[in-house]
Amino acid sequence: MTTQDHVVGVIGLGYVGLPLAVSLAEADLDVIGIDTNQGRLDEISSGVSPIGDVTDERLASALRERLRVAPSSPEIIGSCDVVFVCVPTPMDRAKSPDLSFVLGAAATIRSGLRPGQLVILQSTTYPGTTSGPFRQELERGGLVAGQDFDLAYAPERVNPGDPASFGARVPRIVGGVTRRAGVRAGRLLERIADSVLVLSSPDAAELAKLHENVFRNVNIALANQLALLCERMGIDVWEVIDAASTKPFGFMRFTPGPGVGGHCIPVDPYYLAWRAREFDFVDRFIETAGDVNLAMPRHVVALCSTAVNERQSSLRGARVGVLGVAFKPEVDDARNSPAAAIIALLRDQGADVTYHDPFVPRFRDADGQVHESHGLSELIETSDLLVIVTAHKAIDWSAVFASGAIVIDTVNASKGRTVQPRSVMRLGAGWGTQASLEPEPVLAGD
Repeated sequence: MTTQDHVVGVIGLGYVGLPLAVSLAEADLDVIGIDTNQGRLDEISSGVSPIGDVTDERLASALRERLRVAPSSPEIIGSCDVVFVCVPTPMDRAKSPDLSFVLGAAATIRSGLRPGQLVILQSTTYPGTTSGPFRQELERGGLVAGQDFDLAYAPERVNPGDPASFGARVPRIVGGVTRRAGVRAGRLLERIADSVLVLSSPDAAELAKLHENVFRNVNIALANQLALLCERMGIDVWEVIDAASTKPFGFMRFTPGPGVGGHCIPVDPYYLAWRAREFDFVDRFIETAGDVNLAMPRHVVALCSTAVNERQSSLRGARVGVLGVAFKPEVDDARNSPAAAIIALLRDQGADVTYHDPFVPRFRDADGQVHESHGLSELIETSDLLVIVTAHKAIDWSAVFASGAIVIDTVNASKGRTVQPRSVMRLGAGWGTQASLEPEPVLAGD
């Protein structure tokens, strides 16, 4: 086995693969970016980055130096010392893992796999994928992992919209099917990370990645449940969370919202719950948290109905503008966005729904209907009801809250604003806003 890994292939040039490929090229490694989408290859080759976290300038510099892109072929795969796999891992309609992209990448690698290579899976998946179906697909060509080639799992730890999450200061974890594979992968990752932890197995690394995201999903669900309770009790959940957040230990701030989105948080809990059932372990705790978050879009629509009913109207025939459809602020990624369900449910209630998002020009709702982003001024002028789903900084919020329309604020974007009575309804708080940012401190002895 060679440990002189100089030529690295990266399969999948999306939000994980392209930043990885650029980082490896910047570490003076020869990198080949591989993708099945010829349009994406052409775009990258021209120096235009399809990923917001990689600037055109940074991409162009990498292309001038160490990075090239190409469609897959046995010759391309065979020319690499190491091959990373960075492809999607969605779930199907029954909330079971969909490994079609992962297994397709394994078949691609198998076509050119040769002795001495290192294969590293990065896609988020359930424990047992790397050493199970992924390995089996690779070994169908006759070479054996741990004997003829090395195999490891090293999960991505990116935070879309946060370029620092791609930097060297974020620790990396890795687990190999053999100790040698783990150490070899760890040495390579040390080229782009200040700290690398080699775990005992791919299974441990896969579960660590799921634990990171399930932790977030569970705590978001707790915040959402608290918000629902606060609505019934007439308490402002945002005030409660702000107060709890002043504790400097034993508490981590999570906030409620219209639901969860993106590539990991809505998916990973079900990956783990599905895998747990294979061991006769029913993890209702994790599944319940996931279900709480998936139910939030329906609650948002219920708030919309409550708000318009107070003005002796209904959602049927109402003109509703949705503000933000990306799954989080400052990104153009709308995968699994709660806006998809919210828009579809509003349309089911008979509302005429349009949206504005400065980052997402076209959007498909949960019913498959495609929508085009409208200008903010047009949306405000033509809407009876505005629903804030994603609070992008680029949106003129002063204009939104001065519009005269009812505003359903699901993320407390109205904090600190003084508005007309009963014009803003906040998730977890009811009518009104947190007009005072912070209470006055009480001095000792007062």
